[in-house]
Amino acid sequence: MPFLVNHIHLKSSDPRKTAEWFVDAFNVEIMSDTVRDFGDRFIVTQTEGGLAINISSERTGETLGPGDANVHYGLEHFGFDTDDIDADFTRLEAMGAEIKEGPIALPDGRKIGFIAAPGDIRIELIQQVS
Repeated sequence: MPFLVNHIHLKSSDPRKTAEWFVDAFNVEIMSDTVRDFGDRFIVTQTEGGLAINISSERTGETLGPGDANVHYGLEHFGFDTDDIDADFTRLEAMGAEIKEGPIALPDGRKIGFIAAPGDIRIELIQQVS
């Protein structure tokens, strides 16, 4: 059996606001929005490609450390494909994202760049060779 990525899980002080930002920014769909027995608000979204992005708040009695949209050890970022990285950088910046790096033209013709989404979430945009 292959090991497939099941989901990405983001923590947010305001899961609904974060989920709605991803709806507007990347066309994800909100699949469910519940409060679990753990005490956290838990929202399941799904990308157009079918990947689940779960977004939740802290659980009862849990204290979360700050987010970090800078380069760091551990899970550092995840990426979305784009057809026009320049236009998406402009659009996402207007929506509250911070441009961290790029766009960078790679030798193979692709372009990449990084943003800090609201909540200090580091996201890479990748424009494939046309």
